[in-house]
Amino acid sequence: MLRLKFRNCRLTSTPSRNYIHSNAVRSNLHSTNLKLGDLSKSGRVEEARQLFDKMPEKDEYTWNTMIVAYSSSGRLSDAKELFRRNPVKNTISWNALISGHCKNRSKDEALSLFWEMQLQGRSFNEYTLGSVLKMCASLGLLLRGEQIHGCTVKTAFDSDVGVVNGLIDMYGQCRRVFEAEYIFKTMPGERRNNVTWTSMLTGYSRNGFAYKAIECFRDMRREGTQPNQFTFPSVLPACGAVCARRVGVQVHGCIVKSGFKTNIFVQSAVIAMYAKCRDLETARALLQDMEVDDVVSWNSLVVECVREGYKEEALSLFGRMHERDMKIDEFTLPSVLNCFASSRTEMMKIASSVHCLIVKTGYGSYKLVSNALVDMYAKRGTMDSALKVFERMIEKDVVSWTALITGNGSYEEALKLFCKMRAEGGISPDQMVTASVLSASAELTLLEFGQQVHCNHIKSGFPASLSVDNSLVSMYTKCGSLEDAEAVFSSMETKDLITWTALIVGYAKNGKAKDSLEAYKLMIDNGIRPDYITFIGLLFACSHAGLTEEAQRYFESMRTVYRITPGPEHYACMIDLYGRSGDFAKAEELLNQMEVEPDATVWKAILAASRKHGKIETGERAAKTLMELEPNNAVPYVLLSNMYSAAGRQEEAANLRRLMKSRNISKEPGCSWVEGRGRVHSFMSEDRRHQRMVEIYSKVDEMMLLIREAGYEPDVSFALHDLDKEGKELGLAYHSEKLAVAFGLLAVPDGAPIRIIKNLRVCGDCHSAMKFISRVYSRHIILRDSNCFHHFRDGSCSCGDYW
Repeated sequence: MLRLKFRNCRLTSTPSRNYIHSNAVRSNLHSTNLKLGDLSKSGRVEEARQLFDKMPEKDEYTWNTMIVAYSSSGRLSDAKELFRRNPVKNTISWNALISGHCKNRSKDEALSLFWEMQLQGRSFNEYTLGSVLKMCASLGLLLRGEQIHGCTVKTAFDSDVGVVNGLIDMYGQCRRVFEAEYIFKTMPGERRNNVTWTSMLTGYSRNGFAYKAIECFRDMRREGTQPNQFTFPSVLPACGAVCARRVGVQVHGCIVKSGFKTNIFVQSAVIAMYAKCRDLETARALLQDMEVDDVVSWNSLVVECVREGYKEEALSLFGRMHERDMKIDEFTLPSVLNCFASSRTEMMKIASSVHCLIVKTGYGSYKLVSNALVDMYAKRGTMDSALKVFERMIEKDVVSWTALITGNGSYEEALKLFCKMRAEGGISPDQMVTASVLSASAELTLLEFGQQVHCNHIKSGFPASLSVDNSLVSMYTKCGSLEDAEAVFSSMETKDLITWTALIVGYAKNGKAKDSLEAYKLMIDNGIRPDYITFIGLLFACSHAGLTEEAQRYFESMRTVYRITPGPEHYACMIDLYGRSGDFAKAEELLNQMEVEPDATVWKAILAASRKHGKIETGERAAKTLMELEPNNAVPYVLLSNMYSAAGRQEEAANLRRLMKSRNISKEPGCSWVEGRGRVHSFMSEDRRHQRMVEIYSKVDEMMLLIREAGYEPDVSFALHDLDKEGKELGLAYHSEKLAVAFGLLAVPDGAPIRIIKNLRVCGDCHSAMKFISRVYSRHIILRDSNCFHHFRDGSCSCGDYW
């Protein structure tokens, strides 16, 4: 028997043996990959990584699974590190990394990976485009979105339904509704699905095209496409926006039939729709019928109650939420705090209790809540409390600063806070704070500062804003820069009543009466109805240009055409007009016909006219009435005293001055300001505090000498001191306006206007002197007094000596 010595035999590898081994490895890799996938999907990323590291062999699925796990869990640095090590990168690997960065809103990294993917010759697919477009939509990256759109056209992906839906959504969220609409309408009807219709409808709704959103919902139903839980929350706000309750009820019926009535987001949208349509009873009933107390739905009703002005109802709902031990969140509290911003003083006790609740529950650390607290305290005028909350905030954003700046009652403080925001916060102002700061600049007549804010706004790249443009028009007119105001006005694509009124009033205040009336005519031709403020500007323009017939026509049209009841300001303009022209009979007649009680503005107009025409009896009546209406105002005492002095009744003038002294009433000292080299310089009469006072007084002496040679004669009736003629002339020479213009001649570059602001009306002597100075020195002098602007050029004034 043959015996084989197996120990001496060597077995060599055969194809059959390799095949068996390969299958075993594949089987093991497959089972390990399945386990890796299960760990990744369940969020057990660390365990997945441990398994990954132990695997002796890895294929495409292994690498991609681990990259997806890291990307999905937000661990982007780990995902990127693994991606770089991956020897078998494919489209799935790239998509996983790009998608992770998109979800994390890391726009620069996501887009960089997208372009790098193409440079390395890897073709993207519809999933890549979907991720990037979704990110562009959520972040409002219009330019990037347009570039991606170009890629879809070049690669023929613009025919893919998912990509087209992403484009519609992107343009809708980037406020380019017409582009979204074009893509939607050029898409074949049979290819539109539920997502397509919902994306277009949402675009209409979010961008203020409520009626188009409703029509889109109607067409969607007609085409046989069924709405879902994402469609209804978009069409319902559109119904609420235009108070289309009947349509809203029909949509509500569709919701019930479709089986989405228990969906929390849909329920919240239904409740909000009824609240916007002012049907609080139905909204409350729906809230009560909900099986579960859902804070989102309660919040919806609270928010809408606040928006629609039902503040007591909002506070009542908040109280019931608290009673039910509902989890009040960071979205509930800002709406409730907004109720206290303009409520009665006694409501502040409740506001303090809410603030205590915020501190106890820890919501004080939430930026949204802290911003609402700052806004509430600032609007209430309790700036100390607002600042305390603001200073305790760990992280401040533009909303935090805006609440503090816009709520501040002091224009100077508002501008200081704005500068501090730019210097310390490193935060760019938004459109709201820009409009507010421009308004403050206008009130303080800080043209240079306003111009800087305007430049920064242009550089910021923000889209056109009606509120900012309106503030710019107002700021430039209030600073006497009509050319700039006209340039902004002409560049505006959209103009509303505020825009036109700002220009009309601006022209009136700057002595451009005819331009003011022409602007009013153009406004009417553009289909815009005037309001209460518009007519103040019109009548002011007429009264300062002696346009009696035009003023009477406008005044009558207020009641007969526009149903606007004239107020004290309108009567004051008309009485001022009649008084200036010396027609006291008509002024008295109109005074007796007033539908409202004459206020101080009306009596000041009568007193000023009486002084101009020497009507002492009428002036006495007006002055005595003013003394009763405004006991601490020195104006009636001073003007009546001047009238007595001009009439030679010195004893009565002296008695009136003694009466002022006994009542502790002092005349506000005249003060003038002028901008020069980035600073505001102030001057009072015979002021010697300025560091350049020697130069200024020397310039005044030169100035007075030159204008005397040109024909100027001092009007000593405006010298209020009991001095001799020479002393009175010397006192007139050092009035605050003349000191200011002298400094302007020294400090303001040749060719630039000298801008002066005075807290009181410019006196007649200074007005006459300014005309001569403008001619002798060939300078444009803009003087804003307490009543209007005076533009002095070549020896004449824009007011036509009728101020």
